[in-house]
Amino acid sequence: MKVRKAVIPAAGLGTRFLPATKAMAKEMLPIVDKPTIQFIVEEALKSGIEDILIVTGKAKRPIEDHFDANLELETNLKEKGKADLLKLVEETTDINLHFVRQKHPLGLGHAVLQAKAFVGREPFVVMLGDDLMDDEIPLTKQLMNDYEKTHASTIAVMEVPQEETSKYGIINPGEEVSEGLFNVKNFVEKPKAEEAPSNLAIIGRYLLTPEIFSVLEEQTPGAGGEIQLTDAIDTLNKTQRVFAHEFKGTRYDVGDKFGFMKTSIEYGLKHPEVKQDLTNYIIQLGKELADKNPPIEPLKDEVE
Repeated sequence: MKVRKAVIPAAGLGTRFLPATKAMAKEMLPIVDKPTIQFIVEEALKSGIEDILIVTGKAKRPIEDHFDANLELETNLKEKGKADLLKLVEETTDINLHFVRQKHPLGLGHAVLQAKAFVGREPFVVMLGDDLMDDEIPLTKQLMNDYEKTHASTIAVMEVPQEETSKYGIINPGEEVSEGLFNVKNFVEKPKAEEAPSNLAIIGRYLLTPEIFSVLEEQTPGAGGEIQLTDAIDTLNKTQRVFAHEFKGTRYDVGDKFGFMKTSIEYGLKHPEVKQDLTNYIIQLGKELADKNPPIEPLKDEVE
């Protein structure tokens, strides 16, 4: 069966970005001039996804407004002959988007469970907004290509430093059935670094079969007292094959302040309107910082 649907959980409170997210959806924070959630939606569309469900929560109405038509703005841009800006605005409206609310913040697994009626009996993709992926073939499309061969759930993973494994769901890989595609023995949610079975971390793209919903309905709370999607996938893996696809492209983590700032700079260096000015600014800033913090001269004994 063809993969046609995607689910984007966007109900989190965004506490890492307070106070900015006190009255603003974290997913609407812009990378240069585009909200982070728009990058996720665009990846879905480029991959051939036809219908997208966004799982929202309290104070997430701006997400719906962003993807809705704004007739007053569009009329104003038309009258002023700003065709390029009008095109940018219209690109966010002609999409088959659906919304459902997660009324209680009970974890990622619970958020995905809210999509049961939308998904029905079809395979589907879960796309998390904290990870922006860059590759010639969109990562979501890579997972869809795998599904055409295996007809099984496939989770995107990527190597991370061993000391950072406690931040992620980690796979215990089995046989590499084809280049970059692994059978999975089991999944572990946020293990201690010394106990992690590998350094292949789940990175926010999941292609799942609909049987995951039956598992989620019976899933008991795990780490943090929440219903963990990783735990449910591990349970699913006991009754049907689950694969892991190793992503070799570039991952931008916008889930914390430093990752968000790095991503903004790197995207800014590619943005046609600001890349030259930003490049010049970074070069000048580097010179100023070097002048203020000159290299420490080695001690005479160290030289000898």
